[in-house]
Amino acid sequence: MEIRRKTLFESDTLQIGLFEASPGANARGEVERQSLNAIALPFSGVFSKHDAPGRHVIGTPSHAVFFAADAPYRIGFPGGIGDRAITLRFGDALAPEWLDPRGNGGALASNALLPAKAMMLRNMLGTRLVRSEADQLEAEALGLDLLDMSLNSVRSGGARLRPQAQATRTRALQRVKEAVALAPAYKWNVTKLAGIANLSPFHLCHVFREAVGTSVYDYVLHERLARTLDAVLDGGCDLTTIALDAGFNSHSHFTARFRHFFGCTPTALRRSARSAQIAELRKIVTARRH
Repeated sequence: MEIRRKTLFESDTLQIGLFEASPGANARGEVERQSLNAIALPFSGVFSKHDAPGRHVIGTPSHAVFFAADAPYRIGFPGGIGDRAITLRFGDALAPEWLDPRGNGGALASNALLPAKAMMLRNMLGTRLVRSEADQLEAEALGLDLLDMSLNSVRSGGARLRPQAQATRTRALQRVKEAVALAPAYKWNVTKLAGIANLSPFHLCHVFREAVGTSVYDYVLHERLARTLDAVLDGGCDLTTIALDAGFNSHSHFTARFRHFFGCTPTALRRSARSAQIAELRKIVTARRH
């Protein structure tokens, strides 16, 4: 597994980086620590963060994962498919009051899904930084917007249960998230996912509604849409190919779902991403969903 890290932007308060892990063995890496608090937001692929015996969380393009400063962890890559993510590193000055890294920071990860505008901002900001199209003010302003959205997602990700019940539910959710992340275009159904979670279909649906805030179907759809953003913004593939590769039945089905979720069509987003006007970027990522 080859790992590459690149700093895309750095200020006194915020560092934005690109993390890429090429395909390799399904193994955990060495124990690591971050010198600053960090949020990881995958564009594609999947990773697992292990921060205690028997406890791990899954990072996918639908979720944000928090890394507390100085807290030990290991990273793994289920299925050996690798990972590509934007990272936001920040000090205590930007940490919200509710965040207590020493008390619970190591366990923070979002069961709640990233909102559509956060996903769009993640991909569009990453694309502009990689292409050196964003100036210092733009990068910092949008980076802070993305950090705020991501922390809110992390905070909303977990209701409190009895420890044993919480652990059982968390393991079930992580197994399902990992399976969907490894094959989002697969023709999933509730029975197959319930078997992976070791729950009944009814219980799995209940757990998803309660912990994730959406249905199992909408979760799979969310993952598929999240993974199309890179290809839409890149512009190298036609939209029909993107749609079919992501598991949608047709170009029209993909476009309808994309517009409903992100508030614009793939064509409109691709066109806006080519513009250097920050006003257009802000308008599209802050637009209200209908």
